[in-house]
Amino acid sequence: MTLSPATRRAIGLVLLAVTMATACAFLGRWQWNRHVNRDAAIRLVQTNYDADPVPLAELLPDTNSALDPARVWHPITVTGRYNVDGTVLLRNRPVNSQPGFHVLVPLVSDDGATLIIDRGWVAWDQDASGEVTVPEPPAGQVTVTSRLRPQEAASTRGAPAGQVQSINVVQVLAAGDDATADAYSAYGALVSENPAPTTSLGALPMPSTDPGSHLSYAFQWWTFGIGALIGFGWMARREIRDERGIPRGPGVALGDLLPQEDGTVRVPRRRRVSDEDTEDALIDAQLP
Repeated sequence: MTLSPATRRAIGLVLLAVTMATACAFLGRWQWNRHVNRDAAIRLVQTNYDADPVPLAELLPDTNSALDPARVWHPITVTGRYNVDGTVLLRNRPVNSQPGFHVLVPLVSDDGATLIIDRGWVAWDQDASGEVTVPEPPAGQVTVTSRLRPQEAASTRGAPAGQVQSINVVQVLAAGDDATADAYSAYGALVSENPAPTTSLGALPMPSTDPGSHLSYAFQWWTFGIGALIGFGWMARREIRDERGIPRGPGVALGDLLPQEDGTVRVPRRRRVSDEDTEDALIDAQLP
């Protein structure tokens, strides 16, 4: 069976509509999933960030324990001594567009286990070329309140001595020449220290709770998909109607659309009204 050119064009338009609508449906679903994940992350922060601190052992009984994802950002308290010699700087983490370093210091708890503490950040020069001065943590025994975070993935990028590109416990300990320490796989983002240090570092910023535009993007993609079905579907319908000789506009009598004796449909042709026709009509209207 040979299809007419108009039918082939109509089929192509329908296939294009289905393809675009399918793509838009998947893109909308992708943005919807991003919205759901972002909403869950925001609710986690809102639930845990300002919760009452609990002892570290309540969330991490030992160094082999993994941090429960539902307890991320929850404050904990731990008592121990800072290993100042193991201090490491975290690179490429600007705060409010200010270049700087996060200061990572191992805290050796009273039971001998090590917890990496992100004590805050120090600003760098605007051109990121000068040296930075890192204030020391409190000496002796200190009680630290921090919010637990899971360690980051190990970075494949290099860094100068005493610096790292991610808060990965193994890499932080190696950069601080303390690779043999028995350490937790999570780390703490500092809230407070008792006794307080002589000079405090810059406070760590609160995580963003901005939901972003993922939800609106999802509905936009789905709207585009519906529009593609309607628009290209209408174009395909017009191709078929034109092939069959069905007029598009109003003012067509029902008899004009009925099949003739030979089975064809007579298409009324609209003649353009000329200026002469208009003049003749005006003269005829004035004659008695």
